[in-house]
Amino acid sequence: MVFGALLVAALPLPAAAQEAPRHGGELVFVVPAEPPSYDAHREETFAIVHPAAPHYSTLLRVDPFDRSGTRIVGDLAESWAASRDGRTYTFTLRRGVRFHDGSELTARDVKASYDKVIFPPPGVASNRKGEYLVVEAVEAPDAQTVVFRLKWASPSFLPSLASPFNWIYKAEILARDMRWYERNIMGTGPFTFVEYVKGSHWIGKKNPSYWDKGKPYLDGYRALFVPDAAMQVGAIRGQRAMIQFRGFSPPERDTLVAALGSKITVQESPWECVNPLALNHERKPFNDKRVRRALTLALDRWQGAQALSKITILKEVAGVQGPGTPFAATPAELERLAGYGRDVVKARAEARRLLREAGVSDGFTFTFKNRGIPNPYVALGVWLADQWRQIGLAAKIETLELGMLYADIRSGNFEVAADFHCSYIVEPDLALFKFQSLDRSPVNYSRYTDRALDELYEKQSRATDREERRKLIREFEKRLLDEEAHYIYTLQWHRIVPHNARVRGWTITPSHFLNNQLDTVWLGD
Repeated sequence: MVFGALLVAALPLPAAAQEAPRHGGELVFVVPAEPPSYDAHREETFAIVHPAAPHYSTLLRVDPFDRSGTRIVGDLAESWAASRDGRTYTFTLRRGVRFHDGSELTARDVKASYDKVIFPPPGVASNRKGEYLVVEAVEAPDAQTVVFRLKWASPSFLPSLASPFNWIYKAEILARDMRWYERNIMGTGPFTFVEYVKGSHWIGKKNPSYWDKGKPYLDGYRALFVPDAAMQVGAIRGQRAMIQFRGFSPPERDTLVAALGSKITVQESPWECVNPLALNHERKPFNDKRVRRALTLALDRWQGAQALSKITILKEVAGVQGPGTPFAATPAELERLAGYGRDVVKARAEARRLLREAGVSDGFTFTFKNRGIPNPYVALGVWLADQWRQIGLAAKIETLELGMLYADIRSGNFEVAADFHCSYIVEPDLALFKFQSLDRSPVNYSRYTDRALDELYEKQSRATDREERRKLIREFEKRLLDEEAHYIYTLQWHRIVPHNARVRGWTITPSHFLNNQLDTVWLGD
């Protein structure tokens, strides 16, 4: 990062664009789950981002035409500058941006939104509070300027500001009712809100006063809530919907290609998503790390990856950083972690020994709360239950709709639960912040306090030497997944999005949280 320089990033046109975007039409897409609330500051699911992101703007965003999902550009920020010591960032906002109620956006709105994310008052949930330990203060010295003051220089700060969940809300509304946005919609994005009918659809229409003149291209969009996987495929195949932004499995992709031929376009990408399992440290026997280690030792991840990658979006054996990314563990490093070795017979024998030592009898039964989204959760749950059966444990699977699952895991009403952790950009701070102690990270659903882990998180965040940071990340990984087994990592995802060939201006990235503002999307013939 170059400090002291003025950084300006305009949104470019796609390099490969050969057609001029056309105006008009309604984009119809499928969403596999419904949002627990409307407030992206408190949620961490695509189920709110996909239908509602088009109503909002963010300070920064990831370039929607960058397949790597790493280039940051301005959204509400027209330009920004960093001080030479890297501890002060000053943003200049675009002029003439208006909320959907006609009022003008100012720096006060940006400050109020980030204060809600970073310094939430008691009783207000903020799922990304743990990302911003580095922030000392947010200031709005005038109507067009926002200043972030940091405790230390952080290479992850700009990526953290580009979160697609950091929607900018109206300060006047937040001052009146900090929780208003949980059940109401009002932003500055390219589409205004029309209606949401639970179990059916969400509709947005073109914002004629959008700041980026000439956009959006679409007249509107309609999100259809379809939890059943076969029905999602059927909607695309029957051309009742054009795209499902999250992703399909390899067999579903093949079915659509066989049925639609040239009418379908397939985009694929690595996916910054993994399924960690939350182990409730406040429930016996999962407060005993011997039991937690036994659960992870039972898993044959290498065989599981081969089998599950053929039928689901699960694909890679991974640690806390995805394979191929700059700070990922090598296969040899992974194999030294509990449950990652190649000798599963030996690992399961150790798991049984640990269970006996912890006083857990053969045939012990516990409930595994799973997410009610078929891909990959149904197959993942079946696989996990079979793996644990082989060390003498009986997992009773309880599948819950998203809102019910979140209510249970947030309140601690579970023993073991399917969690997920998806980063919108490849950056260790964003991949690791979740696993800090509960008082630092409200999305630590395993509900532990581990100050050694907190210290490692902060050390790696501050590290400027690449090798030193990599070493600290390996220490964090070993403590999280091996020594304490606070969480269990299963497998990393692979993203496959087959969509109607008429959909243009949308580029796949390694995150299903990106490119959902729909301002660049248009419909061809």
